[in-house]
Amino acid sequence: MTAVAIRQLSTTQPDFEAAFQQVLHWSAETDDAIEARVADILAEVRRHGDAAVLRYTALFDHLQADSVAALELTRDELKAAFDAITPAQRAALESAAHRVRSYHERQKQACGLSWQYRDEDGTLLGQKVMPLDRVGIYVPGGKAAYPSSVLMNAIPAHVAGVGEIIMVVPTPARRDGVSGQARGEKNPLVLAAAHVAGVSRAFTVGGAQAVAALAYGTATIPRVDKITGPGNAYVAAAKRRVFGQVGIDMIAGPSEILVLADGSTPPDWVAMDLFSQAEHDELAQSILLSPDAGYIAQVKAAIERLIDGMPRQDVIRASLAGRGALIHTANMEEACAISNRIAPEHLEVSSREPQRWEPLLRHAGAIFLGAFTSESLGDYCAGPNHVLPTSGTARFSSPLGVYDFQKRSSLIEVSEAGAQVLGPIAAELAYGEGLQAHARAAELRLKR
Repeated sequence: MTAVAIRQLSTTQPDFEAAFQQVLHWSAETDDAIEARVADILAEVRRHGDAAVLRYTALFDHLQADSVAALELTRDELKAAFDAITPAQRAALESAAHRVRSYHERQKQACGLSWQYRDEDGTLLGQKVMPLDRVGIYVPGGKAAYPSSVLMNAIPAHVAGVGEIIMVVPTPARRDGVSGQARGEKNPLVLAAAHVAGVSRAFTVGGAQAVAALAYGTATIPRVDKITGPGNAYVAAAKRRVFGQVGIDMIAGPSEILVLADGSTPPDWVAMDLFSQAEHDELAQSILLSPDAGYIAQVKAAIERLIDGMPRQDVIRASLAGRGALIHTANMEEACAISNRIAPEHLEVSSREPQRWEPLLRHAGAIFLGAFTSESLGDYCAGPNHVLPTSGTARFSSPLGVYDFQKRSSLIEVSEAGAQVLGPIAAELAYGEGLQAHARAAELRLKR
């Protein structure tokens, strides 16, 4: 049994700040070679459309097709995948979808409504909320399959009222052991999730070429208004470059979990919660903050005891060694303050009194209150969205939601009486800015 290498820090140690910064350090800069390659891919797809998409799909996914139309998944195929999975899988998908839909319907009621009013001079002011016409959702499919990501991206778009949802998912080819032919692996749960979530069209295309096709449109893949969903470094670089042509949700970094623990939760539970993010990626981050030094030692012992039973233990070990930490704090108040500095993607408050600490927590993608609220429940079926800000961006950004699939227009209708009130104000400010036409446009509507 090889010991798990993970930093153990205390806020009382003299070099804590420097050591803490080392834990947080992660460069979001994309490799220059990736940026150059992505720029070439985007330019080729913009120039050559379907032909470039086919060429790059063959190059990167080793998937040969005569046309992009051949890479489209029909609704019948999605329905057949749903019918073919086990009854337990169907029930789980439908239950998760119901909870995600219910949550986002409440979100729409809270923030997604148009409104207007008239002020004392009869001027109408308001806000018109409209859904986007067409969105693209990117579902990762290279190393693993993510049916939950289909639900989390497509369902809030549906609730928002988006007219058309285009899904792209890579299906890298594997050699058929019988025929020797290269076949794209279409994960049945992903296809079934697309059926449950009501995806309009789906294409087995991935990578930067899929992002380019959605952003610019090709003869087969329609141009969208916004692209959401996570992906690898090439996908992230492509989304960054097409922003402005289309909207994007965010540039996602490695997954993160931060556990605030008062020592009352079984150590095995917390150890497994740390594993749950570490198993995603060698660059994922798992941190425990606790004022109880003895409890931290128990969690460390649980990590050592449980790690060998993990199928992805090599990834977990690398993640914990590279970016993990067990941090002893003076008290829970200090733990909350450090959490706010980190602004984690997932924040578990594993405490007897989670409601006591929640008001102190200002920055997190999602906050999980209480020992029974494992982060994995939020990933799959609790209801709130699992597409969350990472790398400290929770300081200024929010989870994916209905509002990401809507846009707002201001409504202004000024009455004749209102023009007499607002005109002189506008003219005065316009003259002050040196914009005479603005001023005169307001003055022409004043009574003489």
